[in-house]
Amino acid sequence: MRLLHTSDWHIGRTFHGRALLGDQEQTLAAVADLVRDERIDVVLIAGDLYDRAVPSVDAVQLATRALRRIRDAGAEIVLSTGNHDSAARLGAFGDFLAAGGLHIRSSVDQLDVPVMFSDAHGEVAVYGIPYLEPDIARQSMQVPDARGHAGVLGEAMSRIRADLAGRPAGTRSVVLSHAFVVGGAATDSERCIDTAEPSAGDALFEFKRGTVGSVPGDTFRGVDYVALGHLHRRQQLGARLRYSGSPLPYSFSEAGQTKGGWIVDLGAGGTPTVRAFDLPVVRPLATVRGTLAEVLAGHAELRGHYLAVELTDAQRPTDPMRRLLEVFPYAVTMAWQPPATTGPGPDFHISRRGLPDDALVDAFLGDCRGSGLTPGERTLVATSLTAARIAEAAA
Repeated sequence: MRLLHTSDWHIGRTFHGRALLGDQEQTLAAVADLVRDERIDVVLIAGDLYDRAVPSVDAVQLATRALRRIRDAGAEIVLSTGNHDSAARLGAFGDFLAAGGLHIRSSVDQLDVPVMFSDAHGEVAVYGIPYLEPDIARQSMQVPDARGHAGVLGEAMSRIRADLAGRPAGTRSVVLSHAFVVGGAATDSERCIDTAEPSAGDALFEFKRGTVGSVPGDTFRGVDYVALGHLHRRQQLGARLRYSGSPLPYSFSEAGQTKGGWIVDLGAGGTPTVRAFDLPVVRPLATVRGTLAEVLAGHAELRGHYLAVELTDAQRPTDPMRRLLEVFPYAVTMAWQPPATTGPGPDFHISRRGLPDDALVDAFLGDCRGSGLTPGERTLVATSLTAARIAEAAA
């Protein structure tokens, strides 16, 4: 049995405001080509098919085309839901979709009901654990004493092992799970739904602190292969425990990473033979640093990259993003980072008390952009202040 382990497609995601649907279409078409070339039997998607619980029409249409290409290439699909997916929406019409080769595991009552496949060596049971929010899952699973992600995933795996024990000897097993597992390396692009940055109480925040969000790898003992999702870097935590990573980079922290996943062959004994597969880079990521003039004059090789620019001009340039986009059409972020100075002294705020209004504006601009009022700006400020005083006197 040959499996293709993927996860975290995040269809519909944007990259610093840029739509990625075109990039995602190309990448997922490459997945279908790989299915055909490698004669894959089953494609595993370990959560986060979509980037939002309510995806756009365009995102749904893209997902439909991508899944159809995989089916046309000859593989069946097992999909478990992630924290970005709406389990209820994805699970709708699940029985009908299974008849067409798309098997969705989106609810607690299905997690120990495997999708069964067979080959010359016997049967393979593929279990899909949907993303389990602890406070909700312990109630629906009726395990009120379960604590955190480790508690509810431990209960899920206990149920899976119990089901597996009742199956014929020699049945091989695969588990899909969308979780933080101890030892996994995160990037900047894993986040909670509708949360740009993790904060105290978020699963990612707790995972990075090594507390309640993380799950011990031993939780998944007793099965032949565990296809993990959620972390966007492809990585191996054990011979049978791996993250596929996302098919595209979703943050500049992923620049230079090779994206893809794992091809898993399950032989007669269940011991997996695993090799990595790589996906083509649709548009690379790069970061450049220098003055605006230096950046515009160089780096021609980066004009097709998604670009993060760090400007080091002593004075903040005028309209820098517009000027950058004229040369680098895929520039997506710009930060002004002037050379370090000694900084304001302890009497910084006191020194501005009592300044005339025009001098206060001049000092403010000097602090913000590295230079005070130009002659033209000084005239404009003087005119504006005079008009304000006249209006105040007339009131």
